[in-house]
Amino acid sequence: MNIVFTFRPPRDIQADIQRKFPEESFSFYKNIEEADDVLQDAEILVTFGSDLTEDIIGKCSSLKWIMAASAGIEEMPLSAIEERDIFVTNARGIHKIPMAEFTLGFMLNHVKRFPELHVLEKAEIWNKQLPLQELAGKEAVILGTGAIGQEIARLCKAFRMKTTGVNRSGCSVDEFDQIFQMNDLAEAVREADFVVAVLPSTPDTAGALQPEHFEAMKPTAAFINIGRGDLVSEQVLLSAINDEEIAHAYLDVFTVEPLPEGHPFWRHENITVTPHISSITKAYVPRAMEIFEHNLRCFKEGGDYQNLIDIKKGY
Repeated sequence: MNIVFTFRPPRDIQADIQRKFPEESFSFYKNIEEADDVLQDAEILVTFGSDLTEDIIGKCSSLKWIMAASAGIEEMPLSAIEERDIFVTNARGIHKIPMAEFTLGFMLNHVKRFPELHVLEKAEIWNKQLPLQELAGKEAVILGTGAIGQEIARLCKAFRMKTTGVNRSGCSVDEFDQIFQMNDLAEAVREADFVVAVLPSTPDTAGALQPEHFEAMKPTAAFINIGRGDLVSEQVLLSAINDEEIAHAYLDVFTVEPLPEGHPFWRHENITVTPHISSITKAYVPRAMEIFEHNLRCFKEGGDYQNLIDIKKGY
């Protein structure tokens, strides 16, 4: 089989895959443009997904399977893929460790005020009156109870926090003290100290957070978004912070990325901006390749695929 990568994993990973599957033909390219001449013969395409277009899918006349080495597939031409009956798997689940750690980092920054302590240190100011708090006893409301949400909740429990999950079904999930349905979101966030969003981008989640949800939150609450930027409009979020409906927003994802120069989020004292980096780790590609190798064996020999995508649902 012709297997085309539109990114280059580290050389040791390339060699390991070729050693494990010596009968297959692997091609590794820096990007989709460099791979253009071989796309028509590709039976399997391994990509981060955002480089695919309807035209690219049209060129891939032999394509049977797309392995997206990412969790989000919203930028992929799903209609063209579905029309060709190409199946898709992704790397869902590999992000849970780095993203959960990143989230707890935001939480600890918030209660221990490390950024402010750093400023005081640089100014050589000895201020023992800076009021600090604890995570213990606080409530984290996590929008999305999949692998990432569960790992965040597990770490929160280690800090003696109360964990509340929000999902579509309202069904109980491990690591959560209670679960609400998305329809009851305003009620779910009412007592939250932290509202953490890890939802994917789908027609159901785009714009799901509305002004009434921020109005329902405590003015001391912090909002953390490591899911997708389209969950809440920028104006709704800015209004909520400027009107002191919440205390702070920690944002790793945005409607437009990179976040443009001069955007008000950069300068706002109650907004922390990070460059969509919460899932980044040196273990990322090795973990994604473990899923790919499992699914390649299923493709060749049969078995249950890991992370098979429902194209109609978009996840």
